[in-house]
Amino acid sequence: MSDKNISGRGQRELRVRVKTAKGRKLSSTLWLERQLNDPYVIRARKEGYRGRAAYKILELDDRYGFLKPGARVVDLGCAPGGWCQVAVVRVNALGQNPKKPVGTVLGVDLQEVEPIPGAELHQLDFLSDDADALVKGWLGGRADVVMSDMAAAASGHKATDHLRIVALIEAALDFAFDVLEDGGTFVAKVLAGGAENTMQATLKKNFRKVANVKPPASRSDSSEKFVVAMGYRGRELAAAAAADDDADE
Repeated sequence: MSDKNISGRGQRELRVRVKTAKGRKLSSTLWLERQLNDPYVIRARKEGYRGRAAYKILELDDRYGFLKPGARVVDLGCAPGGWCQVAVVRVNALGQNPKKPVGTVLGVDLQEVEPIPGAELHQLDFLSDDADALVKGWLGGRADVVMSDMAAAASGHKATDHLRIVALIEAALDFAFDVLEDGGTFVAKVLAGGAENTMQATLKKNFRKVANVKPPASRSDSSEKFVVAMGYRGRELAAAAAADDDADE
């Protein structure tokens, strides 16, 4: 997806200017102006997505192809629902081939999310003790994809924010280890440095392919990147380790 396709270069572009209103901070005015002029925000409104973040998962899936027809997908922290909207179309091959398998999209979030046709949404804290069991019950089995666009609340302190988002992705990864099917995929937002060294080692041990990537839809001034870990083999490794232990006895 090129910038030309997004911004419509070659045509006259009219930039929206926002005046500073009484009681509104300059930073808020600049954010609003950026939103109104963001080509992804404009496109999201036209195409019916709930936010520009939808294009991040679209671009990641275009590159890595993990949202396959028939796949069972769990979206952690799914509000407002843009990633679920994309997943519903892709795992069900909507408008492509009605004979392809029907997938499942399950979104969970701390807050209630407006219904999304084709997705099953639940108000749930994925950190709760019974969350993994509940999700597997709703899915009727394990997931082929666990994805997360979650971000911890920003404190304004870079080091603190980094630790918070690392803790969040570690929790999402632990959840994925229990919920993912063998061969499954884990996709999650991280910071510009990517996943920490220890987490990278964990990912590379438990998945056959691990990539850290910044999709075009991520703003150039944003510190976010995404980790895409494919080919989950955690249970395979656990079974092999258990077999070795039995052989040693």
